[in-house]
Amino acid sequence: MGRLSITELLLILGVALLLFGAGRISDIGKGLGEGIRNFKKGLKDEDQPPPKQLPKKEDEGGEKSTS
Repeated sequence: MGRLSITELLLILGVALLLFGAGRISDIGKGLGEGIRNFKKGLKDEDQPPPKQLPKKEDEGGEKSTS
């Protein structure tokens, strides 16, 4: 079991084209690309510290709002 040759890759691509159709394959590729992009963005965002939150304002009566 080694690497796939170009003939085998073309055969797999042809079968996928027959099963899903050209439009569906482009949708799958688009979704896969967006998923990878979001995954990378999530990893990048995880490395950054969370933004500082401002303290909640108090009402005029001196009680904190419950909403």
